[in-house]
Amino acid sequence: MERSASRRGDSGGLVYSTETGRMCPACRNALSACTCKSKAAPVGDGQVRVMLQTKGRGGKAVTLVKGLPLDADALNALGKQLRSACGSGGTVRDGVLEVQGDHCDRIIADLESRGFKPKRA
Repeated sequence: MERSASRRGDSGGLVYSTETGRMCPACRNALSACTCKSKAAPVGDGQVRVMLQTKGRGGKAVTLVKGLPLDADALNALGKQLRSACGSGGTVRDGVLEVQGDHCDRIIADLESRGFKPKRA
């Protein structure tokens, strides 16, 4: 019995509640009210880099924006605005903004107008 009790303590406790849904394992609140995700520091060295990548994408060009000092929600909002300005699709993956197509010049101009200092990499 001791073994199962220690396993129960190591599992992180409540994972799902019918009242609130999924639970965060770190702060043990509902995912919608998670307090630990808002404390996460922005990823990046502070230098915004805009680059074009075709490697591993079947020859399709994708513009990548790395190093934006924003949290996840602000990065998603900025990504949506940049994608609509370029008229193309894309996503935010691991703190890197991806916009389909070659839009480096347009994205650099837009980021400069928003107060960032992007570099072409």
